[in-house]
Amino acid sequence: MTWEGWLAVVATVLAVVALVVAGATWRATAASRRADRAGQILGTAASNHVSVVTPAQPEPHRPLVAFVANPSKPDVPDLRATVRRACAEQYLPEPLWLETTLEDPGIGQTRDAVARGADIVVALGGDGTVRAVAEALVGTGVPMGLVPVGTGNLLARNLDIPIGDPLAALQIALDGADRTIDVGWLKVLRYESRVDDDIAEAADDLPADTDIPRDHIFLVIAGVGFDAAMVADTDDDLKAKVGWVAYFVAGIKHLHGRRLRTTVRLDDAPGEPARVRSLLIGNCGRLPGGITLLPDAVLDDGWLDVAAIDTRGGVAGWAQLFGEVVLQGVGVRSQLPAKIGRIDHARAREVHVEVSGGEYVQVDGDVIGQVTELSARVEPGALVVRVAPA
Repeated sequence: MTWEGWLAVVATVLAVVALVVAGATWRATAASRRADRAGQILGTAASNHVSVVTPAQPEPHRPLVAFVANPSKPDVPDLRATVRRACAEQYLPEPLWLETTLEDPGIGQTRDAVARGADIVVALGGDGTVRAVAEALVGTGVPMGLVPVGTGNLLARNLDIPIGDPLAALQIALDGADRTIDVGWLKVLRYESRVDDDIAEAADDLPADTDIPRDHIFLVIAGVGFDAAMVADTDDDLKAKVGWVAYFVAGIKHLHGRRLRTTVRLDDAPGEPARVRSLLIGNCGRLPGGITLLPDAVLDDGWLDVAAIDTRGGVAGWAQLFGEVVLQGVGVRSQLPAKIGRIDHARAREVHVEVSGGEYVQVDGDVIGQVTELSARVEPGALVVRVAPA
């Protein structure tokens, strides 16, 4: 083969090699570009994913509300639907509805509500239901709400909870602020077996007829003498018709009752004899009818306020006493000497009382029987209640 032929062969081989190298280079470059493009796409997708998806936020806590309701009150059964609707409107869980019974006035129902995780327990009833719910909530930190539908509604009045407007009271129970208050405890030292307090009996494991002194809770006022006799003698039918006015009708019958012979000891001071119509031991002092018997009493001051009420001279003494009550309710203390109707005030953390012959005793309007010796003490900051926001 001539040299021209060999040259042509070599040129052909070199051309083929060049084409192979060029094709390989092009494929490598294309693959690289595809990889870069894929990386860009993945990077963009990842970037978009991070910007769109955020960590899951925890669901806000929605409090569980329990209602301990006294079905014997006329308005209570009709309020159940209202209660459910109010909770639903605020996106709250289905409320617990627990009714009191003759055997259990609210202690077991309240304890059951707390065990089931209730964040607030609302007493829907009168003063007895409030006492029972409070008894079971003391020391738990679980707030107590109030929807008052009773006659006296004593604690509700002192907390400025609306009376006669269950919807307004319900709104405070659901939306209000928490306030810590003191609790009063009364013990019958002689003889516990002669008194009858279904709330205290439901709260412990002692037999009903025990003579072991047990605690009887009060949140407003405990009293021995005229006030307890007045409550004990109040006609239930009249009370159902005219409300708290029935108490004053009953009180007229006892205006000429005998004065009590008592010995009163405050804290560690020596006992002092006193002749009184009524001895009141209070955690707060506002009563129905705009009456304020204990103007210095504060629900969260850690003290019990004591009022020794006495009258002489028949109706004239009671008239002067009533005038003094009205004046002290507006901040004026009478300084008249030798008054025939008077209230003497004191305060203590523990009070011991002996009564000659025995007299009726009441706690927040519930008469529990007749006693000859009792004591009362304060437990500061023991109960949380729901009140209107400041």
